[in-house]
Amino acid sequence: MNRNYLRAIPREWRNLSRVFAALGDEHRQRILLTFEPGERLNVGAIVEVSTLTRTTVSHHLKVLREAGVLRSEKIGKEVWFWLDKD
Repeated sequence: MNRNYLRAIPREWRNLSRVFAALGDEHRQRILLTFEPGERLNVGAIVEVSTLTRTTVSHHLKVLREAGVLRSEKIGKEVWFWLDKD
């Protein structure tokens, strides 16, 4: 048995663990399902179709962005989000 491999898993999966944690929340799953392929949405558009407050949606978007699931760009006063294909 290769015991070194057992120790290597956490280092190799560190970035993936953020993705798993981000996708493990039902609200974040619902937010992701609001995006059509190639679509960019701002916080306001997501709040309109959600039962969550703007603050809560912003928090979930931050978690998804930091996990690498979403990308974002600030244009003027609005921040636009889209699914990260990479």
